[in-house]
Amino acid sequence: MTSKHLETALIGVGRSKRYTQGAVNPVTQRASSLVFDSVAAKRQATAQRAHGELFYGRRGTLTHFALQDAMTELEGGAGCVLYPCGAAAVSNAILSFVSAGDHVLVTGSVYEPTQDFCTHILGRMNVATGYFDPLIGAGIAELIQPNTKVVFLESPGSITMEVQDIPAMVKAIRAVNPEIVIMIDNTWAAGVLFKALEFDIDISIQAGTKYIIGHSDYMLGTAVANARCWDQLREYSYLMGQMVDADTAYMASRGLRTLAVRLKQHEQNSIAVAQWLAERPEVARVNHPALPSCKGHAFYQRDFNGCNGLFSFVLTQRLSEQQLTDYLDNFRHFTMAYSWGGFESLILANQPEELDAIRPAGGVDFVGTLVRVHIGLENVQDLIDDLAAGFARIAS
Repeated sequence: MTSKHLETALIGVGRSKRYTQGAVNPVTQRASSLVFDSVAAKRQATAQRAHGELFYGRRGTLTHFALQDAMTELEGGAGCVLYPCGAAAVSNAILSFVSAGDHVLVTGSVYEPTQDFCTHILGRMNVATGYFDPLIGAGIAELIQPNTKVVFLESPGSITMEVQDIPAMVKAIRAVNPEIVIMIDNTWAAGVLFKALEFDIDISIQAGTKYIIGHSDYMLGTAVANARCWDQLREYSYLMGQMVDADTAYMASRGLRTLAVRLKQHEQNSIAVAQWLAERPEVARVNHPALPSCKGHAFYQRDFNGCNGLFSFVLTQRLSEQQLTDYLDNFRHFTMAYSWGGFESLILANQPEELDAIRPAGGVDFVGTLVRVHIGLENVQDLIDDLAAGFARIAS
């Protein structure tokens, strides 16, 4: 990395003169066909097409190369593949390393579309999926089969926010079979709050839609791989037609420049709100990795460099449908929307039985309604007042 300090590194990565051509930001180079001046130039481009040489639009332009170089440097990998969304990054990364008859192990708290992909797509390809309790730690070794090819982690877990003991899990997996490809959905950490490849994980995946883009207006997926997996991930993803447009790549590069500042404010705001929620009589538990009440909090303290705005909390009661409607429909500053990572605050809720239905391992250990929030960049007191009014609506 250009600097050991994240704030400085984010300003400089992917901004070589080749990419900026005299400007501050990388150029936006939109192209399908890229012209060769001679047969020799065509041969050179063909030979180097996988190594940053302009060849064909689907391989990338200078705009794409700038972002790929930036992500590779930030996450300490050998290369980065760009995808049209986070789900595409997850599915194509897994597809790049499995064949019919293989087995994959997936954390039970995984993002629901990842689970659906394993069920509906991998299942049709005769690839079996097993799930494990996110807090299994070194016990994951007992679940590895002779045909296990991929172990897929996500920490913190989707919605319920369990933080996994990654070092113990990776060590146990490598002891059984060092050839297994270990992947992680690293979206919550934006690829920088948890340095996955430094923990001997092979591929770090994230939905750049969230914090890299940061403004809820473009969609992007990234996968940064180590040297062992880079060539295969790159070529198989290319063969499956994965790419993004130049404008999205440009906006992602621009989003990187303010990532550290935004993350710090999301962190400050979310911790303040989480601490307030922890004192409320309506709340049974706050699932914020930075708070001791979150499962795996000690692992967060050990392995992460900070947090963001996404967490959940469990109410002491299961809200009726009318209570839930009154609660969610009348916020002033929190809006209901899927995704997160933008500047705005968001809120969604799940009943315990809904979560139990998508938890093939571990289940749920609560009976109240779970509320997931993304704390944005608004004034904290305004957000707290909005949440307090929500509790008052429940009580009435």
